[in-house]
Formats: sequence, structure tokens, C-alpha cells
Amino acid sequence: MDLRVLVVCPDQDSAKLLGTVLTEMEIASEQESSISRGLERMQEETFDAVILDYRADESWEEFLTRLRQNSTSRKTLLIAILDSDYSARPVFGLGANFVLYRPLSLERTRLSLRAARGLMRRERRRTPRIPVNSPTSVAYPGTEDASATIVDLSDGGTSVRSGTSLPPVGKVYFQFALPGQEQAVRVSGEVAWQDASGRTGIRFADVPQTSRRLIQAWLLQNSFRQTQDQPAPPIAPVQRNRPASIGPKEAGLGSNRRGERRFPCKMGAEVYRLGSNVPNRCTLSDISEGGCYVEMPSPLTGQTGVEIVIRTAEMKVKIQGQVLAVHPGFGMRVRFMFDNDDEREEVLRLLALLASGPTIDELVR
Repeated sequence: MDLRVLVVCPDQDSAKLLGTVLTEMEIASEQESSISRGLERMQEETFDAVILDYRADESWEEFLTRLRQNSTSRKTLLIAILDSDYSARPVFGLGANFVLYRPLSLERTRLSLRAARGLMRRERRRTPRIPVNSPTSVAYPGTEDASATIVDLSDGGTSVRSGTSLPPVGKVYFQFALPGQEQAVRVSGEVAWQDASGRTGIRFADVPQTSRRLIQAWLLQNSFRQTQDQPAPPIAPVQRNRPASIGPKEAGLGSNRRGERRFPCKMGAEVYRLGSNVPNRCTLSDISEGGCYVEMPSPLTGQTGVEIVIRTAEMKVKIQGQVLAVHPGFGMRVRFMFDNDDEREEVLRLLALLASGPTIDELVR
């Protein structure tokens, strides 16, 4: 499990459900029942996301504020659990990325956290790793003082090269000095990956405050040397003038049905031909990460690129797409086209918002 989530929730039933879903998704989770203890954990450790029950105690607003003020947790994904009659707007204003509404259901929670997991992984890939060449001693059950070399370092982990494979399960303990520092860094971590060349990726598990300060100071001083972790697979370019008669396999709809979940909905929207400022009122009757169905009596015809504008109480989303199929009198199916990951993330946020709603159910495809 290379992703970690902190669940701050006093309700044991909700915490148990969240833990079950996170385990299904191979995401490690840890639970705290109080805001004060949650803040302590955030200062001591690094998490990819925090799920906060705003009813944990009266200081939940302080938690959100301090979370975003802390440089190490500023980019941590924040998921808030709210009552169904509570407005999400002030929570989004305090920095929440997603909301889950009570009562939590297994399917809606799965859908929301599935969308959130995609953002967690993208944010993890953006964390800069800085190259370094420092010897380290490694200890784990059965071995007290093995030698290895640290080849890069980030706030949340490191890559090491060693002559022997590190144990894939259990904690591994490191002690090393970074270039320009005399004091030793002592951390423990867990193996996230290993390759045939002898390199191993380590996700930090326990980092004492003194060691964290040393790591952060060194990263800040050497940020000009940063490299990026292995990049995400590129988004395949889509031909904007592709014919509307394209079949479902060529359009990628076959893989979409296997790998994506569609949300039934009745969302008012506006659709524009690309290059036109004339709005056409429409209704979206289902939506996924890859596309949607647009209900309108006179669907757009021809080799049509479109822009869809969706407004909710919390957000406004603009999505460009390509018309794949037209059904006169009913509507048209549109495939989304993304120029970058930021555009895709906006759709993921919209899906998570739909999934968190108390009346949205998953449509099985």
C-alpha cells in the first residue's frame, strides 16, 4: 500500500466502513477520534489524504485552517464528512476537496474514494524527488547493519540501491547523513516497490521531528536540483475532427464500460459548438470520467467538437468533447477530451460530488 489516509472520526461505524473501503482499494488508513490527536499526527507524519468528520469536536474549523497553513500538509487531499442538510460551500471555502454526506453508504463511499484515489496518485507523482548519493545503514528483522545508498529523496519517501533485496513486508529502519549536514537522519519506512536493478522505493512510516526538520531543510536548500518521480502515462490525444459515426470500440467506450462507473443524473447544462458562443440548453442524464449522455431534442450533428458547461452550487466545470453518436429527438453521446490532468481532475471532482449526494446511486454498466 503506497497511499496513506488519516481518518479523524469519532463514530466507530463510519470509521469502520471507511477503513473497509480504503483496504479494498489498497490504501493504508489510520484512525484518530479527536481533532487534537489528528493535528498531532499531521505534524509528525505525512498522509496523502485526510478524511475529517466535522462533528469530531468543535475545533474542526481550526483543523482545516491549520492543515492548509502547514507547508507539509498544504497539498494533502481533504475529504469532509457532513450531514446531508449541511451546506458544503463553507467547507470547500476552507480547503476541502471532496465531501461525503451522512449516512455513509458502502457504494457511494466507494465511488467517492475511487475518484479521490486518482487525485491522490496524481498529487503523489507531483511530489519532487531530489537526487542524492548518500550511504545509509539499513536494519530489519534478521539484519542489523546492511549497507545501501540513497539515490533520491522527497518529504514522503526515498529510493535506495542495495546489494540485497529488502523485505517486502514490515518496517525497514534507516540511518544516514545528508550532504552538508552532520546530524544523522533516522527514519523507518515500508517497501513500496522494487525492481530488477536493485533499486527499492521506500515510503516513510515514522519520521521523528528532528529528522523531519533535517530532511525538509535539505530539500529546501536543494530544490533547484529536483527531478520528478516517474510520470503518469500520457493522456492519448484525441482527433477533434473525428467523424461522429465512430464505433464504440474505436471510441474507447468498451474500455470505459469495463473501467469506469457511470453516474445517473439529471443535471442542467449548456452545450456549445466549438468556436460558437450560442448556448444550447440540455440535460446530462449520465456521466463518467470519459464522457456523458446529453439529452436535447435537436442534438448537434456533423463532425462536431463541443464544449459543455456544468454549474453546481459548489463549482463550475467546462469540458470539451467530441460527439460520438446522435439520436434525433433524444440526444447525443459525447466523449470528453482533456488537454491536461487539471481538466480531468475537474471531472473527477464533479463525479465525487455526485457520488457523495444522498440520492445518487451507481449505475452498473
